[in-house]
Amino acid sequence: MSSEPPASPHDVPEVLHHGPQRWLKPAAFIAAGVAAAVVTAGLVTRGMAGEDLKATASTAAISTVEVIAPVTDTASEPLVLPADVEANDVAAIHPRVSGYIRRWDVDIGAHVKTGQLLADIDTPDLDQQLAQAKAALATATAKQGVAKTSADRWNRLLAKNAVSQQETDEKTGDFVERSADVQAAKADVDRLQALESFKRIVAPFDGVVTTRTAHVGALVAAGSPNDPGLFTVADVHQLRIYVHVPQVYSSQLTPGMEASITVPEYPGREFKAKLASTSEAVGAQSGALTAELHIDNPDQALKPGDYAQATFKLAPSAQGVLRLPSSALMFRQKGMAVGIVDAQGRARLRYITIRHDLGATVEIATGLSPRDRVIDNPPDSLEDGEKVRVAAPAARRG
Repeated sequence: MSSEPPASPHDVPEVLHHGPQRWLKPAAFIAAGVAAAVVTAGLVTRGMAGEDLKATASTAAISTVEVIAPVTDTASEPLVLPADVEANDVAAIHPRVSGYIRRWDVDIGAHVKTGQLLADIDTPDLDQQLAQAKAALATATAKQGVAKTSADRWNRLLAKNAVSQQETDEKTGDFVERSADVQAAKADVDRLQALESFKRIVAPFDGVVTTRTAHVGALVAAGSPNDPGLFTVADVHQLRIYVHVPQVYSSQLTPGMEASITVPEYPGREFKAKLASTSEAVGAQSGALTAELHIDNPDQALKPGDYAQATFKLAPSAQGVLRLPSSALMFRQKGMAVGIVDAQGRARLRYITIRHDLGATVEIATGLSPRDRVIDNPPDSLEDGEKVRVAAPAARRG
């Protein structure tokens, strides 16, 4: 039996040797294409998700706001303002002479009349000066008499040509000089006597004593600028009331118009005052006009220094007054502002002037129109030009 040698690889038919390579190459291409498609789909999906996130974040960044319209009110609201009550006349009484308090006759709260004695001052130095001045006046008067006698004698002798004209003129001149000395001494006595009258401290007008610093035995000095005074007397039969009226109301103030005055110690009671005058100038710092009212105080119920409120009844405005809730206000560095929404859906800051603060609402003087869409309860971070979304009416009602 003959055996055949083993087959050589080179003897394997060509179909078997090259077959696997022919079908593996297309499979590899297919797999690569599938993988690329998967990657591409993933990138597209991720990109779309990123865009969605950006859109969501952008939408979330836009604030949703509620808008309201200013209310136009033509009714007249009373103007209520704080007021300062002062006495019609007030005088701090200072000593005009130096000395010691001998006695005082009235205390705070005492009602006094013009010229009534309040205190008495002991002035030993002044008394001594007056005595010396009187003595000097007596001496000057005596010398004047001697000079007059001499001048008269020399004039008679001159008529007889017994003395010279020069000697006569000298005697006459001496008399004139002595007469001037008498006038000076008399003026000094009058001055000191006038000062003596200031030892009696008297009331300058009818009123009430509001302060007293006088004490028996206390040393007082005349003309001390820092001295508060021995007494203060105030005339409270009529009072002056000062009110700082905002500039926007100044044109409605007319002399003679009435105002109601109220004070905490008399709840429910109104005191009628009349406008006497205004400062006719607006304060640079306050932006207000000072109004002075006069009020009779026969029962002296009102006291100088009282905290009071003045109520003015103003005429209604023909154009009406714009009102907003206080919740719409924003306090910014440049002043009071509100936020409005423009036609492009952006917030705009509008600086305003408040006419009258009514508590829950405010009256707007300038900076707003009835057509403005005002943001209610604006966020503190609201910026001018910021994109906003206006809440639907249903959402606002809910």
